[in-house]
Amino acid sequence: MSAKIYDGKGRFRGKIVSFRCSEEENELLNAAVKLSELTKQDYIINKVTNREIVVQPNPRVYKALKDTLSEVLAELKRIDSGGGVDGDLLEIIRLINITLGGAKGEDE
Repeated sequence: MSAKIYDGKGRFRGKIVSFRCSEEENELLNAAVKLSELTKQDYIINKVTNREIVVQPNPRVYKALKDTLSEVLAELKRIDSGGGVDGDLLEIIRLINITLGGAKGEDE
């Protein structure tokens, strides 16, 4: 039998929780997790328990921001007029804004 693995606060995480989501929701979740520098598990637990997610600026965060901004730019170029922007893209832009604002030490 393998040894139990505990989290940073000494808790054993033995319960499994799963849920279904759409492809668009999954992409949005993955973008948020990528920008947060947390594991998907930690990100979801923090959001569900209303804990603040603090992003520590580092090269990986900046790379994730750059990659996400490139994806946003490609999507905006694809859109002919401003009326075609969907809610998921706006949510990703909002997450980028919050992350960049936090990296510069600004409030929302």
